[in-house]
Amino acid sequence: MTILQTRTPLPAAAPLRRPVSVRLAWLAASAAVLALLCVASVAFGARDVSLDDIVAALGGRTDTVGQAAVVARIPRTVLAMLVGAALALAGTTMQAVTRNPLADPGILGVSGGAALAVVVGIAFFGLANPFSYLVVAIAGAAAAAVFVYAVGSLGRGGATPLKLALAGAASSAAFMSLVSAVLLPRVDVMDTFRFWQVGGVGGATWERITMVAPVLAAGALVCVLFARGMNSLALGDDLAAGLGENVVRTRLVSSAGAVVLCGAATAVAGPIGFVGLVVPHMCRLLVGPDHRWLLPFSAITGAGLLVAADVIGRVVARPEEIQVGIVTAIIGAPVFIWIVRRQKVREL
Repeated sequence: MTILQTRTPLPAAAPLRRPVSVRLAWLAASAAVLALLCVASVAFGARDVSLDDIVAALGGRTDTVGQAAVVARIPRTVLAMLVGAALALAGTTMQAVTRNPLADPGILGVSGGAALAVVVGIAFFGLANPFSYLVVAIAGAAAAAVFVYAVGSLGRGGATPLKLALAGAASSAAFMSLVSAVLLPRVDVMDTFRFWQVGGVGGATWERITMVAPVLAAGALVCVLFARGMNSLALGDDLAAGLGENVVRTRLVSSAGAVVLCGAATAVAGPIGFVGLVVPHMCRLLVGPDHRWLLPFSAITGAGLLVAADVIGRVVARPEEIQVGIVTAIIGAPVFIWIVRRQKVREL
């Protein structure tokens, strides 16, 4: 009788699984959409360019204004893909580690902590080396993650999803208020970083991409390598430990990978919210909860989302631009409300 009782929940979880062919089809479709968005990113902006200009610019020519515009948009597109993929991977990992459907680098205050650390380093310690931004941002993201988890663990019940979400939201608001407090009296710093504070990829250069790409690759590799362990965590700590999973190690290392991704992305593009929240839930509906598939699919989808947000921001307000951080907030806020109502802040 006991054996029958332990097996009864399994059929309920079966519909969450997806055939391999379906998963491969979704991966191929998302990659194709990402490719189309990349073409749109180099073609549309304050000035539209022709297909001939795109082909000529890809060949290294900059004879016309259109070709020069394409050359300038290519690193911007690449950076948007890297940052979008990094934030989506970080959000997926955080949701798995905390078993919290509301986990996101922005909502949990990790992006805010990274932003505060960078601004404090610039304003008070004169940081100017882009690599130092990375180091300081990752340290700030890690400190914020530890602080939010400690606050969310206070009281009865430990770190519940609701308490973590509330602690993260309060901490994020406090961090961004401190960022404003540091920037406002310093006009020189404010002028330089007021657009960075909103979150954007408009200042992309190949130098910045070359600097941040290895760090993002390392963080992504850590998360992907622990995908199987994240699947075990979804069963609960006791059952995961019973299956031979080192729960503490999986949580710490996976969290470290997410913090590196979030900190590096924030250092190079500013605090961009909601990508890590929206993308994992959307991908989970399409490919299921297996993180061996969910992580790479989230990376592709996150890259596509941020590229699309950048294109929208450039097109809707011509000749001005709307930063991607504003566009993702407009998209993500309704989805956040939908997730709260649907999930009722339950654990994953």
